[in-house]
Amino acid sequence: MPSNLPHYALRIPSETMDKLKYIAERNGRSANKEIEQLILKHIETWENTHGPILFDDGFIPRTR
Repeated sequence: MPSNLPHYALRIPSETMDKLKYIAERNGRSANKEIEQLILKHIETWENTHGPILFDDGFIPRTR
């Protein structure tokens, strides 16, 4: 069944992608899941520093 999750095309150098895939494989993840984990960790770090992201400051995410 196709996913209803938003898609995002990521453009990075081949060497960077190869290294990411290396790390992902050793963590038992796909490259996509490894990137997802990195994003979640980044959000957690941001919120620990700045507080929860509540979207109450007028920010409106672009349409997916």
